[in-house]
Amino acid sequence: MNNVTKMKIFKPANEVFEAFVDPTKIGNFWFTSSSERWEQGKMITLRYVEYNAQLDIEIKEIEGNKKIVFQWGANGEGHIVTITLNELDHSTTIIEVNEAGFDENDEALISQLLDNKEGWVFMLTCLKGYLEFGANQLRGGLVKD
Repeated sequence: MNNVTKMKIFKPANEVFEAFVDPTKIGNFWFTSSSERWEQGKMITLRYVEYNAQLDIEIKEIEGNKKIVFQWGANGEGHIVTITLNELDHSTTIIEVNEAGFDENDEALISQLLDNKEGWVFMLTCLKGYLEFGANQLRGGLVKD
């Protein structure tokens, strides 16, 4: 079971890619901070000050300007997230986020999928605002009760 979210970003793939892997950029649209540059095999610590949260992700695969694969979740048993960048021309990229690993038999599956989809749509919207318009204050706007 997986959850797929896509968005068109009017920037080249290398700019979209760098927004994720460069720790000085990720705080402008997603997590408050990233411990270091994302590279294959590294364990990255991400912090989200607004939600008093911290988590580690393991970078499973990186293909420059094309793909980022990481695992997150408790005890290495979490979900696999694949971010794919498809550059249509030198100024437009389709970004796809595919999160796999949901338990089809979990009674909370529907609420997990909806919450997950909401998070990815919000993150991609913040990414679009940051890259296309320079808006870097959107990240902390999602209200989670």
